[in-house]
Order: sequence, then C-alpha cells, then structure tokens
Amino acid sequence: MEDWAEIRRLHRAEGVPIKEIARRLGIARNTVRAALRSDGPPQYKRISRGCVADAFEPQIRALLAEWPRMPGPVIAQKIGWPYSMSPSKKWLTQLRPEYAGVDPVDRVVYEPGQITQCDLWFPETRIPVAAGQERVLPVLVMTLGFSRFLTATMIPSRQAGDILSGIWQLIGGIGRVTKRLVWDREAAIGGTGRVSSPAAAFAGTLATEIVLAPPRDPEFKGLVERNNQFLETCSCPAACSSHRRTSTASSRSGWSGRTAGRSGRSRARPSLSRFPCKPRVTNRANLSQRESPGEDDDERVQGYFPAVSSGS
Repeated sequence: MEDWAEIRRLHRAEGVPIKEIARRLGIARNTVRAALRSDGPPQYKRISRGCVADAFEPQIRALLAEWPRMPGPVIAQKIGWPYSMSPSKKWLTQLRPEYAGVDPVDRVVYEPGQITQCDLWFPETRIPVAAGQERVLPVLVMTLGFSRFLTATMIPSRQAGDILSGIWQLIGGIGRVTKRLVWDREAAIGGTGRVSSPAAAFAGTLATEIVLAPPRDPEFKGLVERNNQFLETCSCPAACSSHRRTSTASSRSGWSGRTAGRSGRSRARPSLSRFPCKPRVTNRANLSQRESPGEDDDERVQGYFPAVSSGS
C-alpha cells in the first residue's frame, strides 16, 4: 500500500521516471508500471474453493420452491446430506429469503414525550354496579413510548365521556401529555376510521394528536398490548362472588396464594388494597357535562381496581 502511493506520488507529482523510481524503491520496473496503471491500491484476493453445498444447490432450491418453510433437518434428510449441519444451515440462510421472503420487523425507537399508546383491557372479574347487577368494567391502560411507564384505571363504560375522563385522570397523574395518543379502532374514539368528534375536541384542548392504528394490526401498539397481558396474568385477583364480602386482609391472602403458586415468579408483587369498594356508575356520557376528576370521581372509577403505576 505504501509503495503504491509513493510510486504514484513520485511519477505524477515530481515527474520521476520509472527507471529511477524502481532504483529508489528497490523494485522491478514492471511493478512500477503496474502500480501506475491500476485504479486502486493492490488487494489480496483468495480464490474461492467453493462449498460442499454447491453440489446440492439444485435439490435445495427445488424443495424450497415447493415448501419455503421446510426445516433444515428435513431438507438434509431428503437430499441425503452427508456432512455436518453447519454448512447446510449457512446455505439455507442465504437461499431461504429468496422463496419465503423476509419478515418485515424492525425496532421502533421513540423520543421522550413523543407517543403514548392507549387501550382498553377487560378483566374477567365481574363488578357489582347495582343491587343484584354485575358487569365486566373496562380498564383504561396507557403506556409511554420512551420510558415504558405504565398507568391504568378502571372506568364505568366504553362511552366517550368515560374514556376521555379516564385519560384526563391518568394524564393528570403523570403531569404531562405526549404529542400523540395512539388508539385502535375503539368505537368511541375512532370506530369509523376517523377520530370521533368528542375525541378530536379533547385532543385539541390538550394540544395533542390522536393516531388510529390500522385495522387488525395489534403490533402497531404492541407496548400497551404487552402491558395488558401483564395485567391479565399478574395483577388481577382471583374472581369469585365470596371475595367481595370478605375483608381486605383475606383478599390479599387469596391473591398472594395465587401468585405464589406460579413457577418462576420470585419477585414479590404489590398487593391490591381497595377492591372491596363498589364503583358508583352514572349515566353522564358527555365529557362537557362531567365534573373535573376529584376524590369522588377517583373512588367511582377506581373503587374496585385502583390506578396502577409502575415503571419498567
């Protein structure tokens, strides 16, 4: 590399003849001529000897054309592969995308304050809402895109007023609102494919934007979907009619006994404290007619399932 650069400098910049360059550097004149003719520095190139899988390539391609997802051991058995699996796996890694395609998955990175993913989770526990009446009440779950901060609260219904009141309460607990709120095609938010009027007015008041996920694409808001699974498997107490009449202590023991029975769960979970309370349901569905969130509203919405806030 150094000789190549020096040859070109002496000949082109200083005008030294080829014979003199060869004498100064102690190399042959043909070497000097070759360096002056080349467009780039010399590189070592090893001649490829091929691969043991080259002879089996037509058979492998024929199998992949018919069954693109066929496992490597099955292909090796069908073609009579006599060697170890390492060369076969490397060859399949190069050939399989030509027939099966590449999975279009990437990692999304969010900036602080950029996005919040929102969703409704429906626990199996039925909540008493009136004398002799029980309902499955939705839980509004919000996850911040940058920090993965999780916050959730139970709301009385899926109506626009109750959902937007729950968002107001959770945003008030965080103290800030992100630039975008991501929702799926929830009927009260964007069931028609466009943001509903109450949701648009709410977003305009907070100077934020509501983004609707494409239909049938849960991965668009995968952060909150994963937290929904966390709440379903880790944070919901065992549901039965008797536990609503028991004390808080007995309810804690039942929840602890259920979680302790899981294998691989060594980290203790915080206990749920106020779920014997009965939520008070109102018929006010319009956000403009609702009160600002306070203690009464907090008890009404969160009576059975208190707001959950955890950082992951």
